[in-house]
Amino acid sequence: MLLSHKRADFGEGFLFGAATAAYQIEGGQTEGRGSSIWDTFAATPGNVHNGDSGKYACDHYNRYAEDLDLLADGGFDAYRFSFAWPRILPQGKGEVNQRGLDFYDRLIDAMLERNLKPFGTLYHWDLPSALQDRGGWLNRDIAGWFADYAVLISRRFGDRLASTATINEPWCVAFLSHMLGIHAPGHRDVRATARASHHVLLAHGTAIEAMRAVGGKNLGIVLNFEIAHGATNKPQDMAAARLWDGIFNRWYLDGIFRGKYPADVLAHFTPHMPDAFARDMETVATPIDWLGVNYYTRGLYEHDPERGAFPIRKIEGPLEKTDIGWEIFPQGLEDILTRISADYTSIPLYVTENGMAEVEGVDDPRRVAYYDAHLGAVLAARRRGADVRGYFGWSLLDNYEWAEGYAKRFGLVHVDYQTQKRTPKTSYRAFQELLTGANRQVA
Repeated sequence: MLLSHKRADFGEGFLFGAATAAYQIEGGQTEGRGSSIWDTFAATPGNVHNGDSGKYACDHYNRYAEDLDLLADGGFDAYRFSFAWPRILPQGKGEVNQRGLDFYDRLIDAMLERNLKPFGTLYHWDLPSALQDRGGWLNRDIAGWFADYAVLISRRFGDRLASTATINEPWCVAFLSHMLGIHAPGHRDVRATARASHHVLLAHGTAIEAMRAVGGKNLGIVLNFEIAHGATNKPQDMAAARLWDGIFNRWYLDGIFRGKYPADVLAHFTPHMPDAFARDMETVATPIDWLGVNYYTRGLYEHDPERGAFPIRKIEGPLEKTDIGWEIFPQGLEDILTRISADYTSIPLYVTENGMAEVEGVDDPRRVAYYDAHLGAVLAARRRGADVRGYFGWSLLDNYEWAEGYAKRFGLVHVDYQTQKRTPKTSYRAFQELLTGANRQVA
């Protein structure tokens, strides 16, 4: 066996799936699709490795049937995908692009034909450029724009979706994109970061309320988590790790499940926060039905007073690393799942992303070992009382890896970007064996 676990270990009803995101795989920038912030960010020299963009990506827009066949043949139960906001609303609001809606009709119906449960995500980072022109996540009005978009999706597709997530990884939307400048729109500004960090959660809560009002069911959000450890046991390094845990993890958990932001992070953000933000916290904490957990790695942090607004510096750790340089630390997944369940909520949890970048090729034994260890962490968390209902590997396909362009490959399936040929990797075969008891060849 390629994986040491059996499907029966996870119990009746546990879902296995694979995940993708629209901008990373769809291509198909035709038929009325509007511009997104990633189109313009990628077009700006220096932002993305090799100047790569998602213009063609994996051509999933035209090849979705082939990709869904891979999921079905692999024995997966579910497919986590995202809607492209600018494909549906080219200006972000107002006029609807019927051909965009038609594409997602075809995609969702094709999932159902293959007995795949559609797990839809409303926002995986491709903000319509027209809304960025209006301030994007810095403009409080985005809560209303996003809620209107959410209602449109809910009314059109909600009866066919197994679940709907509002936003994927709000830390990336807010901090990575507005403080570190690594992702679109590429700001490096603490005021912008504070505002985006609040508005992204206000938009989430507003959208949950709006979808519920039109009958939306099984609604949640997908948060990403990192285990933050001190580089040493020195008090200042432990404090740096604690602050990073606040920025990365607790800001979103505390906001959603406690209706308040952590005091240590707020101490840095307060001068820059929107006026009367505290009045929004009831909306931020609108109850959800499930929580998605994305987990990849841990980080080691030390105090660095030269770092300005946040005196933290990440240092290289000693553990084995993936091709993108992230430490492999399966224990972290067990820890974060049990921490959420013990400290924050009893609602169902789904591991909505977990995987590793690996070098080019089809034989990927390190990735198989990575998945095996992290599936073991899920089982350990369940034994400790975490209500984990499913696991989605990232990603189904090698794809456009944001600022890394096409240089980093996370896929269970290899993609030749010149020919668009799909070739299942050993890791795909491992899941196929786990889920079907067979290791079938796919043409």
